[in-house]
Amino acid sequence: MDYHNDRFQDFSLMIYKDEKLIALMPANKVDDCVYSHQGLTYGGFIYKSDLKSEDVINLLKAVLNYLLDNKIKTLELKELPIVFLESQTNNPLAYLCFKLKAQLVRVDMHSVVDLKFKAYNRSRKNGYKRGQKNNLVVKEVNDFEDFWNKILIPNLDNKHDVKPVHSLEEIQLLKTKFPNKIRQFNVYHNNIIVAGTTIFETKHVAHSQYISGNADKNTLGSLDFLHHHLLEDVFASKSYFNFGISNLKQGQNINQGLLYWKEGFGSHSITQSFYKFDTVNVKLLNDLYI
Repeated sequence: MDYHNDRFQDFSLMIYKDEKLIALMPANKVDDCVYSHQGLTYGGFIYKSDLKSEDVINLLKAVLNYLLDNKIKTLELKELPIVFLESQTNNPLAYLCFKLKAQLVRVDMHSVVDLKFKAYNRSRKNGYKRGQKNNLVVKEVNDFEDFWNKILIPNLDNKHDVKPVHSLEEIQLLKTKFPNKIRQFNVYHNNIIVAGTTIFETKHVAHSQYISGNADKNTLGSLDFLHHHLLEDVFASKSYFNFGISNLKQGQNINQGLLYWKEGFGSHSITQSFYKFDTVNVKLLNDLYI
């Protein structure tokens, strides 16, 4: 996380049991609130899948007590989407939110394809066929410059008047740190880049961090052609392909067209919730067990 440490006041925590490290919580601080790190796509606690429920409960209790002792009033925690959890991981977060009277402050919807059950609607099939007809070519590249400067930045600026979360220099730095986990796929028409996607890869999931095409993407079928290749060939052995969210304005709205496009590949929505805990409510975990 050090590449953007100038933007955040770090407050990351390490949690121990009997002097053995059992969990991490990447976090940052703003005034009297600590956030599950705002500079990370996902958040929450990091711990091994074999940690028992009682230990997970106690680690949140320890964190809330620590924050309370340090005059922190609230903790905003974003959960890890379920597809990123190991199947046997203990995850009593929903119960803890109930018990601690946490406030649900935001919910995002991720479009996830279970790669055992992928399917394409007529629009996506037609887009793929247009890509074939236009002799599109998909290449994996190590350089992000063409995609960032010729496709992603202009597209985000024209459509949403925003910039990518990562600058070109930052994504290039991250690539050097995780050369096999951050991958760039570009689409070319007559040797000219027309679309691309930046993939963050984990053991079971391929996640599209950025997806963008030029103004001709619908005519050429470039994004449909690209993702057909990714789902059928590159990441076919993964459990899930995550297209990410289609939400706007802190989860309050949905980009309808974008959601429709993602669901055209057979994706279904899963939710990622953001909760606010009042640290004084840690007392509600006293006498939990009977």
